[in-house]
Amino acid sequence: MAATPAHAGPRPAAGARFFCTAGRGLEPFLMREVRARLAATQVEYISGKVFFTTCSDLNMLKKLKSAERLFLLIKKQFPLNVPSVNKGKIFNEMQNLVNDDPESWLNAISIWKNLLELDTKKGKLSQRDANPLKRKVEENDIINPKKLKTEQMQELQESRECQLEKEIEEETPEQDFLTKREKSQEAFQNDVVKAGDTQNQKDLTFRVSCRCSGAIAKTFTAQEVGRVIGIAVMKQFGWKADLRNPNLEIFIHLNDVYSVVGIPVFRVPLASRAYIKTAGLRSTIAWAMASLAEIKAGAFVLDPMCGLGTILLEAAKEWPDVYYVGADASDSQLLGACDNLKAAGLKDKIELLKVSVIELPLPSESVDIIISDIPFGKKFKLRKDIKSILQEMERVLHVGGTIVLLLSEDHHRRLQDCEQSSIPLNSEVSHTDELGIEKCLNPGEKTSIPETVSSSSEASNQEGLDKMLPFGSLVPVECYKVSLGRTDAFIYKYRKSHSFGL
Repeated sequence: MAATPAHAGPRPAAGARFFCTAGRGLEPFLMREVRARLAATQVEYISGKVFFTTCSDLNMLKKLKSAERLFLLIKKQFPLNVPSVNKGKIFNEMQNLVNDDPESWLNAISIWKNLLELDTKKGKLSQRDANPLKRKVEENDIINPKKLKTEQMQELQESRECQLEKEIEEETPEQDFLTKREKSQEAFQNDVVKAGDTQNQKDLTFRVSCRCSGAIAKTFTAQEVGRVIGIAVMKQFGWKADLRNPNLEIFIHLNDVYSVVGIPVFRVPLASRAYIKTAGLRSTIAWAMASLAEIKAGAFVLDPMCGLGTILLEAAKEWPDVYYVGADASDSQLLGACDNLKAAGLKDKIELLKVSVIELPLPSESVDIIISDIPFGKKFKLRKDIKSILQEMERVLHVGGTIVLLLSEDHHRRLQDCEQSSIPLNSEVSHTDELGIEKCLNPGEKTSIPETVSSSSEASNQEGLDKMLPFGSLVPVECYKVSLGRTDAFIYKYRKSHSFGL
């Protein structure tokens, strides 16, 4: 982990409670990262989310690499009780997410404004200087339509609120309270400026983004839940709904395990890297692989199937004082990687070679670390025997060196076919960052959460590790099952135990 610089921006004095969304399987990486980078405490996780408390400023929060999105936590509790009848009772439970503890909402808004104060000032300056000609054209295009709509929107505001209440009583899903959350960074800066200029919290505008799964999703649509929460917010705080350009977005996630309410700290996801021109492997996966490799200053790091260079980009941004080499046999992939390096300002940090992964022009035992995503997608598939690929990686890696690979289940099966017997493992795997769901969700828990391993997660990871057969001198160390969206894959870590061929 890179060294953490001193805090330089606004931060809550006593620490604030946050949570990040993460791809399935990346929760242990994110938990370690928030502890190391943010000095976070009370770090907990439930599937797809990591909760923590920190005093870190906004600049440090932006640096999280294994998270998808960052939220300021308003409320976390056990799931809503969904009976088979009486929707009105469930509506009341939903409204209680707002009405039971309005002070927590107001406190969260206050922290949110303080956190965004510095970015607001920077945003005003950057907007004043960046692309003035383009901005003039855009202003001429949008000012007149906005003026035409302003009076009409104001006239319709009260009737909209009445209509929302009526729809809940009639249980009809006509008005959609859910809109797309993702906006451009420039639009987000405009929201920040407006929020910073707001003198009274009653002047806030908001919208609700809701995600439902499990039993509640079978009974209600996300739109219905969003309307119920939205009306409760309007009645409790006097804020106005604005579906197009609100100051504030409220995120609600309801399922069979938990109910979570939060405020997105950044409109643009943390996983959307500004320095990557053309996306290849998911940036969070690439960073997790690099972090697992234990990169040290002065090391020689190789990605022999680098593709668009995402893994090397993530590694070089975090650990700059290292010699990086990317190799690939595809001209198009190398051109894309070169464009990415230029856009990231890392052209001088990473050397690219057009070579085959089974014929690397490197001396034996010359590389400290190998990190690679073995292709298994529809566009780029492995056309060579994975055994010969690993043998070449094993040859160039020095004794004690590390290999971190992203492999599909099919790759793993091929490796198993290459070996006739399994050697007992003395593994170094240690997933001590995972917690039980009940412990994480206990609303009354005030003390620091002990860092214990949930038995199911430990058993699952150990089972995956046990299936990793030693291959020549490569001894398995750790295994993580991660989600790539529509498919799953495995991050495998090996360490070379002795010289190649012995």
